[in-house]
Amino acid sequence: MTISLNAMLRFLAVAALTLSIGGCGVLAAPCRVTSAALKMVPLVGHAAALPTDACAAVIDP
Repeated sequence: MTISLNAMLRFLAVAALTLSIGGCGVLAAPCRVTSAALKMVPLVGHAAALPTDACAAVIDP
């Protein structure tokens, strides 16, 4: 199995893009959306959202 030059360049471009936006809020968006949804649950929502808040804080401090 051989990898074409085009496929290798595409992979390197995607890897470089991913590394360049390492601390970006876009990557933390799923954590923030999940946290907001959990916080709508009465009584336990804020406690249940703590792990997802921590996730977002680690990705985008």
